[in-house]
Parts: sequence; C-alpha cells; structure tokens
Amino acid sequence: MAQLKQKVFIANIEELPEQLGRTVQIGDLELAVFKLSNGRIKAIENRCPHRGGVLAEGLVSGDSVFCPMHDWEINVTDGQVQGHDTGCVNTFKVEVENGQAYVLLPE
Repeated sequence: MAQLKQKVFIANIEELPEQLGRTVQIGDLELAVFKLSNGRIKAIENRCPHRGGVLAEGLVSGDSVFCPMHDWEINVTDGQVQGHDTGCVNTFKVEVENGQAYVLLPE
C-alpha cells in the first residue's frame, strides 16, 4: 500500500524570488524552498548535514544550493552532497496548482 501524503500550501509562485531560498516552517519541520532559474520549485530540509547551516540562506546555482557556513554544495533535486564531501538532506515533492506551490509530506 502506498504511503499517504499530506499536501501543505507553502507559497504563491509569484512571491518566490528566483534563485533565492525561503524558510518555511510546518510544525516541527523546517524546509528550504527554492525557485530555480528554470522555474521549478524545490523543497529540502533546511539544515546542512555538515554543521547545520541554514540552507535557505545559501547561494543557488543551477540545481544546487551552497551552504552559507562552509560552502558545501547540495543538489536540491536529490538532496545529495556534491564533490568530495558526503551526506544528504531529505527532499520533498512539490506540486504547483493555479500558481500555488504545495509540498507533499508523509502522514
């Protein structure tokens, strides 16, 4: 049986700045939400696996965000740390409907 998902509104698309992160708090979960240069919306957990840097404050380039603390590169599509560093962050599926972005969370 497929795991049920909770659909939560996170932002109106026009309110999301391109290639900048936004912190979104949903209960105890803190997400970093990004609108990439190609218009896709991505949501990942908001803490770098290295030292807990706030990823929403990092620089965005292509499909990556660079942690503002120690410049670790993290792919916002699969959550994997890039280069010689290791680790990952959780990623969350985002759906866009009528100009609004929703994140799908496990129930």
